[in-house]
Amino acid sequence: MSGEYIQEFVDVDGARIGVQVYPEPDGPPGAPVVVIWPAMGVRARYYRPFAAALRDAGLAVVVVDLRGTGESTPTPARTCRYGYAELAGDVGAVLDALKPRLDGRTRLLLGHSLGGQVAVLHQALHDADRVDGLALVAVGVPWWRGYPGRRGWGVLPYTQGIAAVARLLGVWPGWGFGGRQARGVIRDWAYTARTGRFPRFDGVDAEAAIRAVRTPVLAVSVDDDQYTPHETLDHLCTKLAAAAVTRHRYTVAEAGAPLDHFAWVRAATPLAARVAAFAAALPPR
Repeated sequence: MSGEYIQEFVDVDGARIGVQVYPEPDGPPGAPVVVIWPAMGVRARYYRPFAAALRDAGLAVVVVDLRGTGESTPTPARTCRYGYAELAGDVGAVLDALKPRLDGRTRLLLGHSLGGQVAVLHQALHDADRVDGLALVAVGVPWWRGYPGRRGWGVLPYTQGIAAVARLLGVWPGWGFGGRQARGVIRDWAYTARTGRFPRFDGVDAEAAIRAVRTPVLAVSVDDDQYTPHETLDHLCTKLAAAAVTRHRYTVAEAGAPLDHFAWVRAATPLAARVAAFAAALPPR
């Protein structure tokens, strides 16, 4: 146990998913629960400042290590076959394990970057009724044509080059980007970068399934985001055609500190208040 959270684990399909459960916030029992899904290669413990801000805003907080990162296994290797479909399935397994803590309470999935894509895919491909709201922070489809100006012309060779290395080596070693990753994760990520679409999973049209998601969404892009600028989240929001989407740009002025794809976590007190207000406005269970 950390001084800040209890470390738990959920076993699913031969993997072990690390789950960090923070103490309940002050105030009346039954506060809304936010389950945070991190960015590619980012450990759950990185979100400790954000978890503290969310608790101060009156929310219960759980942070999950994505499969293959931090406390979660397996360590990505040539033998790993998992990709986005398995990451989305892990969301359901964690929600099942947390069920005694979630019953009767408002529950949100809050995803950062890849974690946001995984949360959206869970809502599209699995039992969406277990979740009351989606909060997407610094999330975007990294489609090369969706970047402003000429940036996309660099995104396309960069993403496809990483995918080529992962195919060649059987794993992405994490050279300067994303940490060590299973080649299936890189394959699916590179597909979205190349096409602007999610791949089909076991014959299921993920794009059509996302268009049918009705879970309310708080979609927050961040100033000076080097990986998922505002336009990439706009592109993802257009896919959520049936959902009520609250779109917000988190600015340096609002945060009162420098921002980028990762730095917002350490300047998130105003953002935590916004997430708490979004949770409070959701229909009660």
